[in-house]
Amino acid sequence: MKKTVFSVALAVVFGFTAMATEPVAEEKKEVNTETSKVTWKAYKVTGSHYGSIDLKEGALVFDGDQLTGGEFTVDMTTISTEDLEGDSKGKLDGHLNSGDFFDTANHTTSSLKFTDVKSTGKNSYEVTGDLTIKGITKPVTFDVSVYGSKATATMKVDRTNYDVKYGSASFFDDLKDKAIYDEFDLVVDLEF
Repeated sequence: MKKTVFSVALAVVFGFTAMATEPVAEEKKEVNTETSKVTWKAYKVTGSHYGSIDLKEGALVFDGDQLTGGEFTVDMTTISTEDLEGDSKGKLDGHLNSGDFFDTANHTTSSLKFTDVKSTGKNSYEVTGDLTIKGITKPVTFDVSVYGSKATATMKVDRTNYDVKYGSASFFDDLKDKAIYDEFDLVVDLEF
């Protein structure tokens, strides 16, 4: 009888211990591509332009309420200027799609995959990820905030790391006021 009681006690203790140490399953939350938005802003010596790119698919990964990962794909063929109209808009949109910039005929998508996520405060994270543009993958670090079923991220991207060198004073001399700065901003508003 003592052996049976002892065996049951051990089974209960080790059973609870095993249950308590099992990892919590991570939850993948798909992003609503219709209500989420990716905007860009690029700068030149004489001003700036901004626009949008459609999110093709994406998801954030959570362990409980903590962000642990994410992966996104944008449809580069949808890159669009929002601060211009008419012929000026058509001309810039065409140029952004050309080989001078994103060569969207040959590189229809760009992607981002989180490789490291560090909490920096309540609902705030510093994320490192692999950003792929024009088939070239480079690491980027940026901030993400999560509130309920929404998340925002902001990042600066050096376009020259992805063979987008048109108008860059880092590669071409005597551009003067025609120079385009190497870094552009991405702001992402997600709903999931």
